[in-house]
Amino acid sequence: MLIRTPAEVGAVIRDKRKRLKLDQSTLAKRIGVSRQWVIEVEHGHPRAELALVLRALDVLGIPVDANSGTPISRGSTSAVDINAIVTKAKKGRA
Repeated sequence: MLIRTPAEVGAVIRDKRKRLKLDQSTLAKRIGVSRQWVIEVEHGHPRAELALVLRALDVLGIPVDANSGTPISRGSTSAVDINAIVTKAKKGRA
């Protein structure tokens, strides 16, 4: 899955949180935000603070990996494959 929208980031965060059997309050405490912030991000709030989103991904063990070798244009089919990132993260814990 390629992540292209805030809603897709929210879906990844929600899915990983549920697979880790965390409720929104517990995740919020680990990130250092309110439960309402977690709710908004999981619903794809487009103006969520990037630093907090990155912290959420880190807390959930979702690495962010970007290819910096070739610039990606808006119309390009090359993009970050979140499924590959999540699969790699799962293998790293095994």
